[in-house]
Amino acid sequence: MNTSALQTIVPTRYWHQLEDGRIQCDLCPRACKLKEGQQGLCFVRSNQKQQIVLTTYGRSSGFCIDPIEKKPLNHFLPGTPILSFGTAGCNLACKFCQNWDVSKSRQMDRLADQAAPDVLARAAQKWGCRSVAYTYNDPVIFHEYAIDVAKECRERDIKSVAVTAGYICDEPRTEFFSYMDAANMDLKAFTERFYYKLTGGHLQPVLDTLRYLKHETNVWFELTTLLIPDENDSETELEEMTQWVVENLGPDVPMHFTGFHPDWKMLDKLPTSAHTLSMARQIALKNGVRYAYTGNVHDKQGGSTYCHSCGNLLIGRDWYILSDWNLTADGKCNRCGTACAGVFAAQAGDWGAKRLPVRLRDFA
Repeated sequence: MNTSALQTIVPTRYWHQLEDGRIQCDLCPRACKLKEGQQGLCFVRSNQKQQIVLTTYGRSSGFCIDPIEKKPLNHFLPGTPILSFGTAGCNLACKFCQNWDVSKSRQMDRLADQAAPDVLARAAQKWGCRSVAYTYNDPVIFHEYAIDVAKECRERDIKSVAVTAGYICDEPRTEFFSYMDAANMDLKAFTERFYYKLTGGHLQPVLDTLRYLKHETNVWFELTTLLIPDENDSETELEEMTQWVVENLGPDVPMHFTGFHPDWKMLDKLPTSAHTLSMARQIALKNGVRYAYTGNVHDKQGGSTYCHSCGNLLIGRDWYILSDWNLTADGKCNRCGTACAGVFAAQAGDWGAKRLPVRLRDFA
């Protein structure tokens, strides 16, 4: 397919007409009500000719092959390479955004690369990637593009991974996740105050998405919480969050507690301490979370996977490099035979910590 001819503005399905002539976007709980020519908060969906269109179909802020552990996913095809891409914009307004140059961009020149869905899938296959990640900005806002890419990937037995905050309405959520094989869900905090004050969103829709993923899909998912000093890192909040996860999602959903660094509109905070990350991990384990990890910090113990039954080291990790592999071919502890929750190949991948930026022109 010639990407220069790729249609970048496509109609969408999730909207309805209001009595005052505006169009309401029904993709996410923001429910943006738009006059002709107006864009939603996400920047990429707008009212054009009395319908909501996606304006960034097939356009990306870049493509890169990463270790899958960087998403982070520790229990989904460990050690394998994943082709990662995103577009621009976001439907949340996080003041602490760590990818603000992409997710907060309202400039079309950020979208320098083009790729039709089949081009992306063929490129992933050519480079030996077991999966494709929809990441950097939240893929729910490029819903139609992500689904079309996932369809092409599925035909080639390439898995699709969504890195998302889960801020999406019921009907589009059902369609979106029916094409995803795995997800890293961003549970940003466990208070409505945090979500409203620091993201411009609400907590309940995120919890609804988590329950939906666990109880109504077969999508493998893991949780990530960026711990910000004095905002969402109190022992009380971590106790409540991890107890809710075990009670509502079960003990096998991995939790990643990652370190904040000052960025975007939150430059007045200090970076998260290693002590806080370790404390969060210990609270999670105490409350019954079987797989709890620290991230954005050098912590071999906090980054490794252990058997929840006998304590055997199952997967040793030093940053993104796997140092030990003590799983059987069917994903069980090689000491006691207890199954490790996740999606595993018979052997670990050997991609390591490499990060390889790529261009897709040769596949057009």
